[in-house]
Amino acid sequence: MSYYKPYERSFVIANSNKKFLPLFIDAEFVSSSSSQTKEVLDPSTQDVLTYVPYSSFQEMDRAVESAQQAFKNWRDVPVPERARFFFKYQQALKDQQEEIAQILSQENGKTFEDAKGDVWRGIEVVEQACHAPALMMGESVENVSRGIDIHSILQPLGVCLGITPFNFPAMIPLWMFPLSIVCGNTFILKPSEKTPQTANKLAEIFQSCGFPKGLLNVIHGGVDQANYLIEHKDIKAISFVGSFEGAKAVYRRGTSALKRVQAFSGAKNHMLIMKDAPKKEVIKSLVSSSCGAAGQRCMAISVGVFVDCKQDWIDEIAKSMSSLKPCSWKNKEADFGPLISKSSRQRVLSLIEKAKQEGAKLCLDGSHFKSKLYPKGNFVGPTLFDEVKADMSVYKEEIFGPVLLCVRVKTLEEAVSFINQNPYGNGTSIFTRSGESARYFQHHIEVGQVGINLPIPVPLPFFSFTGWKKSFFGDLHAYGKQAIRFYTETKTIISRWKSAETKVNMTIKMK
Repeated sequence: MSYYKPYERSFVIANSNKKFLPLFIDAEFVSSSSSQTKEVLDPSTQDVLTYVPYSSFQEMDRAVESAQQAFKNWRDVPVPERARFFFKYQQALKDQQEEIAQILSQENGKTFEDAKGDVWRGIEVVEQACHAPALMMGESVENVSRGIDIHSILQPLGVCLGITPFNFPAMIPLWMFPLSIVCGNTFILKPSEKTPQTANKLAEIFQSCGFPKGLLNVIHGGVDQANYLIEHKDIKAISFVGSFEGAKAVYRRGTSALKRVQAFSGAKNHMLIMKDAPKKEVIKSLVSSSCGAAGQRCMAISVGVFVDCKQDWIDEIAKSMSSLKPCSWKNKEADFGPLISKSSRQRVLSLIEKAKQEGAKLCLDGSHFKSKLYPKGNFVGPTLFDEVKADMSVYKEEIFGPVLLCVRVKTLEEAVSFINQNPYGNGTSIFTRSGESARYFQHHIEVGQVGINLPIPVPLPFFSFTGWKKSFFGDLHAYGKQAIRFYTETKTIISRWKSAETKVNMTIKMK
């Protein structure tokens, strides 16, 4: 396997051996003038991959200005023509899927196969962008009143902002900017400073497909850069994926600036296991969904809720989990990789220790795991707790590590009530052979995405991805498009804003 060299598009500053990642502004990779940088580390080895700059205010202004200028022309490009660019882009991503996955694995730590899946799920969203002509159709009703027709049309908003996390460096940016741009908008991407190289590669491929300059700009940095862009007067809408605290802050700051915001937040996902569930399938699903990607997924199952559970279930789960092999992505036998950083590892270890102190029954302890090949890696071994209670820290907090919690209840109704009391509502699932149980669960559960006999209910791109309660804030249509409804008569056109989809804009014009 030939590895992509992430330094190929890095800049070497005079009198320094440091390699700095560039920004992507106005269709060019440019060296940042900022003196503030951060190391991007390989989480398996702690080797420095590159240095990511924290963009200056002037550089961010340049990026927004580039996007603003590009929007003036791009919004008038016919929708089918916009879609044709994305046919090229999705094919280019397919052609370079392994190259992107290599970059992603190196800076994120997930296994190579998992990284390829990350890229592929992003490609599926780009394919959805290719359907833009059908997606952009409005609505029309003739004679809603005598001599009056109604037409609803869709128009772009302007410059949009995406702030993305480290755990899906390809998929989540590809959730955002392709759909936004194909709808006629332009985009500023601020990826996680922990995994910035993947975003640059996506931008490089994007521009190679012949898109007009300025449609996509990549700005690097941390909280200060995100806050500056959120409040920028020329940015119309914001999409965010990250922690609960991050989502809450972005939503409050963005809406205070009168922006449209969608903020995908934290999660505590439960799998409900009925007595009649197929044991082999359930254990395989629980183990893979709790430990895959080292548990660093917003859709990871971190809690198994067992109805009238027998001890042999827990024993067999522990045995299956103990066979997993954490290692670097370069090891083909690795089941999952390291956590993203030393601080993330320490946080998970702290929660494991608290669970022991608070009385959870430890069935498998991965807190002392050390990789012989990669002793500096941020690894945590698979960990299993039984007899977990709702008041324990390990249950109340999102772990984001390879830790599975087992909760025992007596009835289906008790299980549903237990899950519904959790403040998060991202994803959940049930395993059962009973259609009646599945129907009850589906109807009464207060969670946004529900799986029946599958572990992670992630929708395909032509469905909405959402969560309930503290797992999502804002408007699903925040960055995509606006709709304007026209009430037409022979002498007047009245533009009104359509709830949750359009700018607040009302004008009256006489013919």
